[in-house]
Amino acid sequence: MSVEDNKNNKDESLRFEMLLSEISTAFINVPYNQIDREIKDSLERFVTFLRFDRGSIFQRSDSAWERTHSWAVDDFKLSRPYITDNDIPWAIEEVIERKNIFQFSNIDDLPEDAVKERNFFSKYGPLSLVAVPMFAGGKMIGFLGLGALSQERSLKKSLIDRISLVGTIFANAILRKQTESSLQNALSEVKNLKDQLQAECGYLRDEIELNFRHKEIIGKSKALKKVLSQIEQVAITGSTVLLAGETGTGKELLARAIHNLSPRMKRAMIKVNCAALPPNLIESELFGREKGAYTGADSKQPGRFEVANGSTLFLDEISELPLALQAKLLRVLQEGQFERIGSSKTISVDVRIIAATNKNLAKAVQEGAFREDLYYRLNVFPIKITPLRERPEDISILAWAFVREFERTLDKKIKRISKNEMDTLQKYLWPGNVRELRNVIERSMILCTGTSLMFDIPENGNRLSDRPHPLTMREMEKRHIQKALKIAGWRVRGKQGAAELLDLNPCTLDSRIKKLGVLRRPPSDIS
Repeated sequence: MSVEDNKNNKDESLRFEMLLSEISTAFINVPYNQIDREIKDSLERFVTFLRFDRGSIFQRSDSAWERTHSWAVDDFKLSRPYITDNDIPWAIEEVIERKNIFQFSNIDDLPEDAVKERNFFSKYGPLSLVAVPMFAGGKMIGFLGLGALSQERSLKKSLIDRISLVGTIFANAILRKQTESSLQNALSEVKNLKDQLQAECGYLRDEIELNFRHKEIIGKSKALKKVLSQIEQVAITGSTVLLAGETGTGKELLARAIHNLSPRMKRAMIKVNCAALPPNLIESELFGREKGAYTGADSKQPGRFEVANGSTLFLDEISELPLALQAKLLRVLQEGQFERIGSSKTISVDVRIIAATNKNLAKAVQEGAFREDLYYRLNVFPIKITPLRERPEDISILAWAFVREFERTLDKKIKRISKNEMDTLQKYLWPGNVRELRNVIERSMILCTGTSLMFDIPENGNRLSDRPHPLTMREMEKRHIQKALKIAGWRVRGKQGAAELLDLNPCTLDSRIKKLGVLRRPPSDIS
């Protein structure tokens, strides 16, 4: 070797050592989320310096070695993003199992045992290859491969040994990224749990202040027993429940009974009154908001869906939900996903929905005030709560229960309610239902000065004989199916058939038609 060649070799070695130092230094303070970009930049400098055409890092993914980082001259992009053990079994054994450096300057340099390697590299390249295992933290992270595709390339052993050092630098950087990424994910999860716990605790404080005094469902009527039987059937499932009943019939009490009998009972049931919140705030209340999402949003706030994750969300007065939000609610019911206001990040939740309404939702659908698809999504398991006037046998039991409650709070003792007074209660229509009965008992207890209770019944009450007879849910469903059949030309199946219009399985619709006694041929008087 001439003096000039020796000097050139020393200069190249010095420049290579400087490059190694620069690459190593580049990863010292780089943020973990910028490590991938830094690896690619370093690969470009490293591959270019060695006059190769492509550099790649492969890591294990399922049953293959997947390319996770790479840089290549434009004309030599990697044709396949992965390599299987069966593609190059001899090379994999050398690099992965024996932890050796694998390299060849020419495909003919490969041993006779490397038959598959000859076929693979002849098809995909390269002409020359250096592959070194990458170690960090006492384990193998993957392997670093350098390929020459434009012309054959040969490296000295001393240089190949130094390439292993670069592999170690990359491996340590990848391990740090994995560790910090896992830590950040864990911290984010802890923060989310903390936010949810704080929101839930705050909600529980609000609930305590509401002072729910009536904690048991009281009555002996067949109508109430039927409702309780339905509650027991549906509570153990995760199905959506729609409670339909007049104001004051105890829909929230029944929702709590369903929740307390369900597998979600260990978590608090979360409540949202859709009628009590202004339209401009209900979306934020349901789905949450990011800081600065709108004027006045000075902090991030998780919505009730996030707070209720893993529990039950009770949507009271669901008929009052604005149409614009009904589509977003439908998506949560279908996919369990939503975004906070001011954020594009999708949040997934596992929430059981119990909805309640004192209005006829089927009629609201016909009038265009409520989405039909949302109605059917909510109406999975409808429970109709009979008004108090239709179960008079429960009135005396409820009256005495309320008397005992107010005896404790008002420090009074009631021994007698006359038959005439009880008859008065049972003949009154109770437009406000159980809630109104409780108010009447409380008012009468406050006015009472002895041990016999008399009631102050409102003057505007109608007699039972004058009460209206609204359509039952069964009658409403029957009419709805008949109307769909008429629109579909009395066809159940097929395109634009009644089953498609109602978004039902044809077999399910057949079953409902049979059960409800719906006509299967055109009647002469259906409107």
